[in-house]
Amino acid sequence: MTLRFFLRAIFLSLAMALSAPVLAQSGADPKPLIDALAKADFSEAERLIGEIAATGDARAVPTLEAFSEGDLYVRKADGLVFIGKAGEDGLDLIEPITGVSAGKTLKSALTKIKINNNLRRVISSAAGGLTLLSPDRSVRLAAANAVLSSPSAENLDLVETALAKETDPEVKARMTEARAVSVLSSDRSVDEKRDAIRTIKTIGGNDALSILSAVSGSIDASLKGDLDAALAALQSKQKLWDMAQNVWYGLSLGSVLLLAAIGLAITFGVMGIINMAHGEMVMLGAYSTFMVQDLIRDHAPSLFDWSLAIALPVAFLVTGAVGLVIERAVIRFLYGRPLETLLATWGVSLILQQTIRSIFGPTNQEVGNPSWMSGSFPVGGMTITWNRMWIIVFSLTIFFTLLVVMKKSAYGLSMRAVTQNRRMASSMGIRTPWVDALTFALGSGIAGIAGVALSQIDNVSPNLGQSYIIDSFMVVVFGGVGNLWGTLVGALSLGVLNKFLEPSVGAVLGKILVLVLIILFIQKRPRGLFALKGRAVEA
Repeated sequence: MTLRFFLRAIFLSLAMALSAPVLAQSGADPKPLIDALAKADFSEAERLIGEIAATGDARAVPTLEAFSEGDLYVRKADGLVFIGKAGEDGLDLIEPITGVSAGKTLKSALTKIKINNNLRRVISSAAGGLTLLSPDRSVRLAAANAVLSSPSAENLDLVETALAKETDPEVKARMTEARAVSVLSSDRSVDEKRDAIRTIKTIGGNDALSILSAVSGSIDASLKGDLDAALAALQSKQKLWDMAQNVWYGLSLGSVLLLAAIGLAITFGVMGIINMAHGEMVMLGAYSTFMVQDLIRDHAPSLFDWSLAIALPVAFLVTGAVGLVIERAVIRFLYGRPLETLLATWGVSLILQQTIRSIFGPTNQEVGNPSWMSGSFPVGGMTITWNRMWIIVFSLTIFFTLLVVMKKSAYGLSMRAVTQNRRMASSMGIRTPWVDALTFALGSGIAGIAGVALSQIDNVSPNLGQSYIIDSFMVVVFGGVGNLWGTLVGALSLGVLNKFLEPSVGAVLGKILVLVLIILFIQKRPRGLFALKGRAVEA
């Protein structure tokens, strides 16, 4: 750890060399200010940190960071302040400005300088200001972001000096925004503050709203009109972005419903089977992902980013095989008896749930996100998470792949023939029992693939599938039994509708309202949005 601070001190010395104009302006030595922290209370420490930042001496950054991390100490013997890092025989002491080792000492010979969260915020802003002139672009951008999130009048001169030297367009734009928020916290002229309000308005989103709302109580009365107009414009624009965010959340939910329902749409459409164990196929797919990741963690951790690609065929084969066994062992004896089929598949679902509980336990299992599915990125005034975006892409990929199989392959043609007229298909030589069996296996396999995706956004537990089975049936009935395009439109429509109802009526009441609307819709269109043509009505 000592070496790290030596290297940091050397690196930041370069930044200090670039900040010579600021140093020439202030000329203050931060060392006495750092030593004064030894006897300062929280209020005094905040003032001293501001004065340290005003010196423009980038060598003070490691000391401020150590203070924020709780590693700043006072030596009882002489009252001097040092950075202290735990060593084998006590603490390794480091000089605050030079970064030179000051030897080792026992912890009992030192007193830790206390810190609170408010001081940490002040330190973050001060350290950001002191690194604005770093030769490293990423350091400058991080420093500008730090000043932007924690504005301080003490940093204004540093920001303006850095802004004058900056050539990178992205960093320059962020520094311009950082300067604007610092101007609002300073004693600059009314005209400069009016320009700053306009600059902050261009940032947009909740960040700009938070910044302007924070200064609304202390701003000059002559700027009140400009501030209120900026806030009103931002709030109006943010409402549109909030609507777009709700649409995005709805599409995300719809893609999840599509994955969970698409296999059910096939089995229900071809076989007329109400499969209450469909949710457990989703659950088995999620547990297949858990098992694959568990093996990769133990035997090949370097392959973790490929874990989902490996889990997809595994989940498809496992759940497809389970579905084939269920169809051959149970369901084929119950065709034409819907109530017995419903009860039998419900019993199978309970057996599968209890089996998983016996093997893995009732608690949630850890399924990790690969690096490419972690984090988020902003789009205007909304936030897009990578895992949700990839699930939408994945859902549409599965949908269009299945569509091609249904339209172009011999198996797909046989499945469509059985869906539209089972007796005619049988009389034409199609082996309808095997079409049923393979269709049930395919639907179960797709449910397993859905479980792989759901493992990235939901808890992997024995009850995972139960959360989606009712919604999946609603999607299938609403879209049109056996129609893939109807399933797509139904899933996305219900997803968006749910997300717009939840904020106003709550999640539970929202689902009830959706169910009522679907019941009313089915009264008018009993076969859903996209009814299959030519389907025979069989006893």
